Amino acid sequence: MAEKVFFNGKIVDASAAGISVRDVGFLYGAGLFETMRCYGGAVFSLDDHLERLFASAEALSVKNTYSRKDVRGAVYATIRANGLKDARVRLTLTSGEAHGDKSTLLVMATPYEGYPLEYYEKGVKVVLCNMRQNPDEVICGHKTLNYFARMSALNQARTKGAAEAIWFTTDGRLAEGCISNIFLVKGGAMATPVLTLPVLPGVARKAVLEIAGRQSIQFVERELHINDLLDAEEVFLTNVIMGVMPVVGIEAHTVGDGKVGPVVKKLMGLYESLVQERCSKELAEGHTT
Repeated sequence: MAEKVFFNGKIVDASAAGISVRDVGFLYGAGLFETMRCYGGAVFSLDDHLERLFASAEALSVKNTYSRKDVRGAVYATIRANGLKDARVRLTLTSGEAHGDKSTLLVMATPYEGYPLEYYEKGVKVVLCNMRQNPDEVICGHKTLNYFARMSALNQARTKGAAEAIWFTTDGRLAEGCISNIFLVKGGAMATPVLTLPVLPGVARKAVLEIAGRQSIQFVERELHINDLLDAEEVFLTNVIMGVMPVVGIEAHTVGDGKVGPVVKKLMGLYESLVQERCSKELAEGHTT
């Protein structure tokens, strides 16, 4: 079956979806995207994705002629059109043509392909990015189409056998991964960079903090530096595709005893339970239309 996508109001073959040569997303990267995870026909925390998308569109003046109901319907229509239950969903929104009156909305859904199981059982290595994140840049903290530097850093990390590259700000504060948020654990308590840094308000990040609150796991959102990272007893990354991923090595530095720690093990299980809870609720309440 040919891949189907939602493109500007209707489901079409992927080969038939043509972006205008004057689309500002194509020309200037002036747009936003969301990457989502569908489990058993339900998208995990879809409302959180939509909240971030619409907030960023307003903050960055990205023209959006679609309602939240429209976008929700487009997401599920694309999943159904491709006959999928477990999927990776990518949504792209741009302002469309510079002088046009319609934004561009593209939704794609492909079969889910997860990370190797070994990453979760044994942990991964990360490297430190040699580029720096500028907190004063207007797009910082938003999931924009301007992702070239992130992808370049991630590709460099992978050539070194690492799963992720960790970014710091121009003034030396710990920020985030190329495609993930980062958490540190010491003395059983979690710490993660504060959103006002700014860093991306990750959907999985938000879920982990909710879990911590439910389980009375101590956590703090604050400014962190290289010494905090190297002193951590456990480190982990989050995004909705990877879930909770343990880090056991930072460059040549070994995190803790080099094994997946107890707090991260606990959070991995609790995260999966929260996913099941939310997706079951989404299905039960009939929100998948």
